[in-house]
Amino acid sequence: MFDGFTIGDVPVGDTTLRVRRAGEGPAVLLLHGHPRTGATWHRVAPLLVRAGYSVIVPDLRGYGRSIGPRPRADHSAHSKRAVANDMARLMSRLGHEKFIAIGHDRGSYVALRLALDHEARVQGLVVLDGLPISEHLRRADARFATEWWHWFFFAQPEIPERVINADPDAWYVGDEETMGAANHAEWKEAIRDPEVVRAMLEDYRAGLTVDRADEEADRAAGRRLAMPVHVLWSLRDDLEQLYGDPRVIWRAWADEVTGHGIDSGHHMAEEAPDDLADALIRFLVPFRTAVAADNLGSSAER
Repeated sequence: MFDGFTIGDVPVGDTTLRVRRAGEGPAVLLLHGHPRTGATWHRVAPLLVRAGYSVIVPDLRGYGRSIGPRPRADHSAHSKRAVANDMARLMSRLGHEKFIAIGHDRGSYVALRLALDHEARVQGLVVLDGLPISEHLRRADARFATEWWHWFFFAQPEIPERVINADPDAWYVGDEETMGAANHAEWKEAIRDPEVVRAMLEDYRAGLTVDRADEEADRAAGRRLAMPVHVLWSLRDDLEQLYGDPRVIWRAWADEVTGHGIDSGHHMAEEAPDDLADALIRFLVPFRTAVAADNLGSSAER
């Protein structure tokens, strides 16, 4: 898994992140969702490296082997703003002043917060199976509450920890063949750690409180995303069934929105890695071309 990648722990503020990285060229930051680790990208990340990109794959704070701070009563320690700041510090530590942020599921909310809070650094944003949290909640109806009930269960104090930690293997379902043996083993190790389970739940608790408030403040202030935004969604998941074309919702947040559906279930990096990598590479080509043009101009000046 991740042949040619280096793996190590990178301290950033009050967090130490487990990070895989490889490649050269424009920097691409891959952010996983719940309840995965960065290993979910193991089939996609090498294809991006081969296409000419510098690829950075962290575990989000508290997930996998990334060590986060203790939870706070207001859940701010696991807010998307806190996690986005982790990623901004990480990219600085690795020498990447500008980068493209790609997030799946919960990682898409972190990627959005990165793009809002660090706009000068995020050249492009890709969201996979994601909408702003506040947009989900603004549209929440009986169908949403029935199909996405876990958002509200995970937000309860203490009870989810007791239920999940009683038998994490029964609670979290993942197919070893679909995920890949090494990815599956890493994921199993993570979900069996009560501290990881607590951090993952704090992610959801922050979502319904501080993250929602942060997004609503952005909208009230009229903030919009100036960078290109690419939206990809799983045709065999329920995002389109719930909301129709998700690009329509994203156009309330961004000036330039593109994207399409992918024939996959929710975990598209595991289930449809070639189709996903192709879609990402097509979106990324202009950034690589721009870097090449800048380098050519610098050489001419010398």
